[in-house]
Amino acid sequence: MTSRLPSTARSLPIALIRAREGVMAPIRDMLAETGITEQQWRVLRVLSEYGIMDSKTLADRASLLLPSLTRIAATLRDKGLVTQTRDKTDRRRQFIEITAAGQTIIDDRADQSARIVDGFRTRLGHDNFETLLDLLARLDPGARD
Repeated sequence: MTSRLPSTARSLPIALIRAREGVMAPIRDMLAETGITEQQWRVLRVLSEYGIMDSKTLADRASLLLPSLTRIAATLRDKGLVTQTRDKTDRRRQFIEITAAGQTIIDDRADQSARIVDGFRTRLGHDNFETLLDLLARLDPGARD
């Protein structure tokens, strides 16, 4: 029987999963001592980069579903890494902001995180690294053109 499916060795979904694991392994190692998860790290990174923002925007920028962000933000709040405030006019809308303690986690790992990224850039070559990011962005349904 002839299959119309590509070999699993050339399957985009499988290749992306394998690549994600290869990329995330050193990140997980970096985070092991912090007591925060990779999803929590993404939330802190986005808040560190963009500042205070509403939950919906934060969920989008951190690539999380809103219900997951709600749970993650509560955990980060309980750890003292973010604050949450309600909008004065729309009580359903929440704003989340990184605290000094949350920023310290980012700052303390900035060099290590940069070395991890530099390792991927060296492994792929600068141009291939940038091309890969550009190509992946083209597959992002939420990408802003």
